[in-house]
Amino acid sequence: MAESFLSIIAETLLNHILSPAIRETTALWNSNDMKKLEETMTYIKAALLDAQKLNQHNQTLSLTLTKLRAVLYDAEDVLDEFRCEAHRKELMNRRTVRFPSISLPAYTLRMGHKIKKINERLETIAGDFKRFNLGEHAQIPQNRPYIIQSHRDTHSFMTFKVLGRDGDRENIIDLLVQPRAVENIPVIPIVGIGGLGKTTLAQFVYNDERITGCFPLKIWVCVSEFFDVARLLCEIIYCINRERCDGLPVNALLTLLQSLIKAQKFLLVLDDVWNEDRVKWNELKEILMKLDDLRQSKIIVTTRSLAVASMMGTTSSPYELQALNHQDSLSLLVKWAFNQGDEGRYPNLLGIADEIVKKCKGVPLAVRTLGSLLSGKTRERDWKLIRDNDIWKLDQQESGIIPVLKLSYNHLPSHLKRCLAYLSLFPKDTEYDTDYIIQFWMANGLVENNECGEDIGLQYFMGLLSKM
Repeated sequence: MAESFLSIIAETLLNHILSPAIRETTALWNSNDMKKLEETMTYIKAALLDAQKLNQHNQTLSLTLTKLRAVLYDAEDVLDEFRCEAHRKELMNRRTVRFPSISLPAYTLRMGHKIKKINERLETIAGDFKRFNLGEHAQIPQNRPYIIQSHRDTHSFMTFKVLGRDGDRENIIDLLVQPRAVENIPVIPIVGIGGLGKTTLAQFVYNDERITGCFPLKIWVCVSEFFDVARLLCEIIYCINRERCDGLPVNALLTLLQSLIKAQKFLLVLDDVWNEDRVKWNELKEILMKLDDLRQSKIIVTTRSLAVASMMGTTSSPYELQALNHQDSLSLLVKWAFNQGDEGRYPNLLGIADEIVKKCKGVPLAVRTLGSLLSGKTRERDWKLIRDNDIWKLDQQESGIIPVLKLSYNHLPSHLKRCLAYLSLFPKDTEYDTDYIIQFWMANGLVENNECGEDIGLQYFMGLLSKM
């Protein structure tokens, strides 16, 4: 995926080159080098997009990408200098008293030399790409304004019925409502590969009216890779009273929890557990036992790891979630790809949908992602492009989710690819306010920082959300 990351950097650099600030700063000196930089970067961006479609490892190409990364970082530094100079001139022009500025001849000579060196390095890399027949259809970009478009708002990604998991829900509920036969707090692990719907099933059970009636207190904690007892206790407290208590010692957290739970029967869901350290689990389990005064509480754990499920579970065997059957998978794809009732108008697409679903191997996340990708597309050609894409030839390991996610990513417009890449800097499963994310994008130049910036940022956010 190195080419995906580099294409984002290349797109960002192109936007900087075409920006009014840099055009104004370079207007007074020979612009041939800047024009050459723009053309070469345009070609390299196109070559990187083509490289994403190769779907195979090539040692020579990997070395070229490594060299390109270093050049792009250096180019970014040079363009930062241009932006700083433009900002300095803007500030100086606001003053009534003029101060000496940078010597124009010296500045021009120095910056021109840097641009020339970068062009030479990029030309070498462009030659390597051409030997792979990459970037043959590159076009010089034009400076284009951002356009705010209304995003398609459908019920499918706001609230939706869980398909194909009624039997699994009933099985888990039966385990939860039956009387306890052990002294230790019962732990029911739901285990399965990524994208299979373990969290969705747990939510399905968690929100069932029978569970709400059976457990006066329900607690949901996303654990993820970082299994720290104090942090998890803080998350449990936050789920109960919506107040943060970070920094308190474990004993104080236990006392606070005992006062909050007050001998209530509770259901605790520990979602996405990766920890295989039995010592850490035993420490948390002992604390949870102290909170279970009535000896009626229960725990659900979701995990990809059979080792985790075996370590934490108290049932005779973990609940191993299976893939969706073909009919449920097809219904799920149709639900996400069409507005309600519209699928009957396109029988030709339903036949292709049937073939696409087979490639997803019953993984709901894969099916849903492709349904979202195909949403609103009614041309047979678009559906066949997904069905016949070479990306399905990738090693799929346990499921078809990797090719599907790569397909979805490749179909994102470049501005959303950049925004998504920057979101990878945030820790997994951390909650952030939408406004914070938009401001983060604006601060990093992904969204123009003007009077329309927040509206554009919200459009980008909703665009990404609709693809999930």
